[in-house]
Amino acid sequence: MLGAMEGAAPDPNDAATARCEAPPNRDYTPFLNADGLEGARIGIPRAFYYEPVEVGGETIGGLNEEAAALMAEAVAVLEGAGAVVVDPAEIPSFVDPDPEANFNAWPLCIGGHQAKGADEGCSVNFKYGMKRDFDAWLASLGPSAPVGTLTELREWNLEHREAGAMKYEQSRYDISDEMDVEADAARNAADMAKDSLLSQERGIDAVLEAYELDAIFTPGSRGAGLAARAQYPHIVVPFGFVANAPTPPFPEGFDARPAPFGVGFTGAACSEPRLIELAYAFEQATLRRVPPDGFP
Repeated sequence: MLGAMEGAAPDPNDAATARCEAPPNRDYTPFLNADGLEGARIGIPRAFYYEPVEVGGETIGGLNEEAAALMAEAVAVLEGAGAVVVDPAEIPSFVDPDPEANFNAWPLCIGGHQAKGADEGCSVNFKYGMKRDFDAWLASLGPSAPVGTLTELREWNLEHREAGAMKYEQSRYDISDEMDVEADAARNAADMAKDSLLSQERGIDAVLEAYELDAIFTPGSRGAGLAARAQYPHIVVPFGFVANAPTPPFPEGFDARPAPFGVGFTGAACSEPRLIELAYAFEQATLRRVPPDGFP
């Protein structure tokens, strides 16, 4: 599937597609190596992912007892498959006590409470990019576009509220549409630079280089946020289940099924082939995926 989704040539409208060189014929199946963990150096970033840390007087992160037990078991699987486990292998931007220099104290602006005037403590890249790219895409459609801008879409939704156009409202559209693509370009560039610093230079790149790692190993889907901000690959492999107990809780009497819990491998830029080796080897060593009812 990855090879099929990857274009034969870079997309001229997306510079990111020219960043990495695909394997011959865009075929990733040779990297399905059941012995891929043998000799691999895998880092365990304890701070935040596994154990709580204090940033700016606030305690964040960590795992509950159930999830911690699963991760301990998963780390033992790595060792049993021949990996060299480096524990701990801390990410510099995760252990910095200064909120201005800590990745986890610098979220994306994605909520209605992070509108203009209340977005100093988060990166505007998500809401700025939505406005910029959505309007550009609509413009490329020409007369066939059902609406011409994000503003028009928001207004259409409001006009058709009673017909169910906005089951969950549209706060993300709202905070995106308030962005000015020209006037806010400098703010977006500055926030992207900070994103890169905390997720790449003082994030994934730093920990991989410091400990000479092939990848870092994280619980559940937690590693996806760091990898996404860095624009680096991340693979999650099913491993178990944990109690489904969100905050705020489900309504009284709701019998929630256990929540799937996986383990994540994160690597450097363009490390998809190596990550596939690692993830496949772990999958074959465990085979913990439980097919959903009706979809074996």
